[in-house]
Amino acid sequence: MAAAIALAYPPIIQGGMGVGVSDWMLARTVALRSQLGVVSGTAIDNVFVRRLQDGDVGGHLRRAMEAFPFTDAVEDALDRYFRPGGKDRDEPYRGVPMYRQVIDKARERLTILSSFCEVWLAKEGHDGLVGMNLLTKVQMPNLPSLYGAMLAGVDYVLMGAGIPKDIPGALDRMAVGEPATLKLDVENARRGETHELVFDPADHPAPADLERPRFLAIVASHTLAMMLARKASGHVDGFIIEGEVAGGHNAPPRGGGTLNERGEPVYGERDVVDLEKIRELGRPFWLAGGQGSPEGLEEARAEGAQGVQVGTLFAYSNESGFREDLKREIRREAHEGTLDVRTDPVASPTGFPFKVVRKENTLSELPVYEARDRVCDLGYLRTAYQRDDGRIGYRCPAEPVSTFIKKGGEAEETEGRKCLCNGLFAAIGQGQVRKDGRRELPLITSGDEIAAIRHLSGPDGEGYSATDVIDYLLGTYDPRSHSENGGSARGAGEDAARGRGTRRPLVETPSS
Repeated sequence: MAAAIALAYPPIIQGGMGVGVSDWMLARTVALRSQLGVVSGTAIDNVFVRRLQDGDVGGHLRRAMEAFPFTDAVEDALDRYFRPGGKDRDEPYRGVPMYRQVIDKARERLTILSSFCEVWLAKEGHDGLVGMNLLTKVQMPNLPSLYGAMLAGVDYVLMGAGIPKDIPGALDRMAVGEPATLKLDVENARRGETHELVFDPADHPAPADLERPRFLAIVASHTLAMMLARKASGHVDGFIIEGEVAGGHNAPPRGGGTLNERGEPVYGERDVVDLEKIRELGRPFWLAGGQGSPEGLEEARAEGAQGVQVGTLFAYSNESGFREDLKREIRREAHEGTLDVRTDPVASPTGFPFKVVRKENTLSELPVYEARDRVCDLGYLRTAYQRDDGRIGYRCPAEPVSTFIKKGGEAEETEGRKCLCNGLFAAIGQGQVRKDGRRELPLITSGDEIAAIRHLSGPDGEGYSATDVIDYLLGTYDPRSHSENGGSARGAGEDAARGRGTRRPLVETPSS
């Protein structure tokens, strides 16, 4: 039985880092090595339209769009957003309407198209495994994003940053063409009143039956895993057990709001996951957060896990979507030992702790953050609330303070809140240009184990491939081969420019 499970599930899951860091190039490279490559579905619709406005270098999106079953959506996207040769660098990106509880079918289909293209490209030309990661907290785009991924044949769906209780059943229903619903969290909702997000595949009928992808819940406690195993709306196929050292959003500590001398949340015994209770569920699980080493993989297997989920090492590989200059600087600073990652308890509008890399000229620095004009024009982390007239409104504690207060929010909720949406887009080279000519500055998130990238990179910030990461984790990495190849040419190719510039060619064959 153990041997069968080992063959069915990959030992390495590449983390689904958003926005756009875990893009199709990275996921495809990992999948070609018989591991689970994961694309980020967070804000994928805006990533998609900005790539089109940057000229769709290499024609990859247009190639994927040829396989999309709804030609009207393709034609509309190209007419609205595609700029042959790319927009002028100082020209603002054209946006898309922010998500609401109810959107028109054309906006819904744009999300389906963007999600489809990302998964289709990641799966192109091979039979390896590809998953999509979404944040439970980013509720409103999730159903059409999942449907687009399913149209492209996604193998796994991974979701955390909340309680994804309704997702397994939604996958079940969409696979057979039935309407799917998710509960919409609404602040100040009237007692006894519930609100839902509804998606009907009949509005975008699949040309054939869809496969229901396996669902992995990302959890930070055995209690949540046990609850999901019993009470989720459908079958949870497995769990990713994520510790507080992982990048991005972390679960709040269960012991309360105590902060250390650096102003970070303090985690304690109550936050330790009881792996014995996880094993008793009888479902495959992976360990994540601080597991990015051969020893981490070996220890995870010794605990009964199928393997590990690793994000940070992949985030700074050649294939990831981070801006190339940021990757090089981070890799160099890892060798110098000057990197600092802080768990910021208030940066994220979600209220979840959020890992931030301290770096000059980014939103991690207080003067830079305070100099930015607060604006909310992407809206993925907006919260729905019920207005006095009974209608649903939307607000974000990172938007202008006066606007947030006008919508019924409290001023103290806005203190220290950062616009993750715009900061994360800037980190992949898609920073918006404002009317005064200023460009949005990046916000970089990473796990605490960021210094471990020095095992793969050179002292001057030389690059390394995602295949190097896999070899390192599996214990087959040869540093001599890496240095002889100038940072390992396998799967690397040319420098990527997720904003403007050239993109790397496809990785056609896996490394042996």
